[in-house]
Amino acid sequence: MKRTVKTVGGMVLAVGLAFLAAAPPAVANNITVTNVALVNQSTAGKTVEVQFDLSWQNSWRDTENWDAAWVFVKFEEAGLPTNNWQHALLSTSGHTPAANSTIAVGTNDASGVGLGAFVYRNAAYTGDVSYANMRLLWNYGSNGYAFAKGASVVVSVQAIEMVHVPQGAFAAGSGGTESTCFTLTTINTGNATVAPSGSGSLGGQAGGYPTGQTAPNNASWPNGYNAFYCMKYELTQGQYRDFLNMLTRAQQSTRTASQAANNYAMGGTGSIQNRESIRCPAVIPGTGTNIVFGCDWNNNGVFNEPGDGMDRAGNFISWSDGCAYAAWAGLRPMTELEFEKACRGPATPVANEYAWGNATAPTVLTSENNDGYGTSTASPANANGQIAGGPSGPCRVGIFATVSSTRAQAGASYWGIMELSGNLWERPVNIGSANGRLFTGSNGSGVLDANGRATNTDWNTDGAGSDASGVGIRGGSWLSAASDARVSDRVYAGFAITSRAGNVTLRAVRGAP
Repeated sequence: MKRTVKTVGGMVLAVGLAFLAAAPPAVANNITVTNVALVNQSTAGKTVEVQFDLSWQNSWRDTENWDAAWVFVKFEEAGLPTNNWQHALLSTSGHTPAANSTIAVGTNDASGVGLGAFVYRNAAYTGDVSYANMRLLWNYGSNGYAFAKGASVVVSVQAIEMVHVPQGAFAAGSGGTESTCFTLTTINTGNATVAPSGSGSLGGQAGGYPTGQTAPNNASWPNGYNAFYCMKYELTQGQYRDFLNMLTRAQQSTRTASQAANNYAMGGTGSIQNRESIRCPAVIPGTGTNIVFGCDWNNNGVFNEPGDGMDRAGNFISWSDGCAYAAWAGLRPMTELEFEKACRGPATPVANEYAWGNATAPTVLTSENNDGYGTSTASPANANGQIAGGPSGPCRVGIFATVSSTRAQAGASYWGIMELSGNLWERPVNIGSANGRLFTGSNGSGVLDANGRATNTDWNTDGAGSDASGVGIRGGSWLSAASDARVSDRVYAGFAITSRAGNVTLRAVRGAP
């Protein structure tokens, strides 16, 4: 493998009362946020620093790329009877990184204020990272929130593991026999309207879009050449649970498939073993509107404990669900050219290759425990994908990676991004459709509408999820033939599935600051 990749990953929710109240520690998966507090408030400047500790395992920074945490802050007034979480707007400067770390702010497209920050190592490094007393400067006056009335607030610091994909040329298409694949083209410019011509350094012609395709409508269509950050793992069950827990009841209802007095579900009503059939039954304590959304895969009546699969890839995610999550987190959908760049990097393409860089098909996962926290097993031990013929359902993200696994054994992309081949289908924007070519790459604002829908008009959705006409699926799934999981296979690149399906998810990205 190109580098060590931790076997699990995901998002953590850390909550602390603002202004003097201490925060309980919170730990989830491979990334941890603890000791959240608000310090150094300026009533005149309407700013306050959000202080926290941040750590994750098996991090890296080398001459090519690095992994990072995308950190953002949500807040609500303490004591309200219903969820009213808002997205904290950060300063573009004035932050305090911990020792050996860097903070790079990602701004709102329209206003230029900070929506979140990428945190990563400031020099070459491989190993675990632990950053203490990191502080983000929150311009709370920009939120239009009436702090003057003296109300206490609750803050929530969220962190998602990301991987930096640097600027540079890459190959679209492999020159192989994948279904409806791109004609091999070297993408060598960030101007997505430059017509392919001449001879590219990685094969085929060179330009801003693949030979034989129609140019996008705008030069800034994200064609993969410019640097971007990509979620290290597919969206997990735990991440979606945490997302739901910060929505209003009306928004939660939109973002789930079925609701009952004490149960929110994403899929059907199959047995607890059928991981593709049921998603996170929820227990609502008392009659309050704030739900505790969780899973009980081991069926022992205790939710969200080790063994309950919070690190499993989150299936039954419709296009509208995925867009809502991305918008809420300040991220955006990826394009199918970014998908290929995320898989193969700047390397010379291998015909019919998978995300791990060779044409060896995935070894079917033949056994898997319920425990998504470290005891899931694969036989044989060098399994590198999850396709048809194995257990019925998505497996834990990063399941095949260990400290000693190679890239091929782990199923890691050139950059160390996991499960781009197999497990669950990804949902990239399709350059082959007219609506897909209208995409501008706008980032989410951290805000959803009253019904829990993303408001980005270029994301090829009407908000209800009934218009995914510019979107397809790539990368295969646990229900797929091995050939579907090849990097350049586009057999369903124009398949505009709008419904929730047990083998589909969304992986979000964001342009690098």
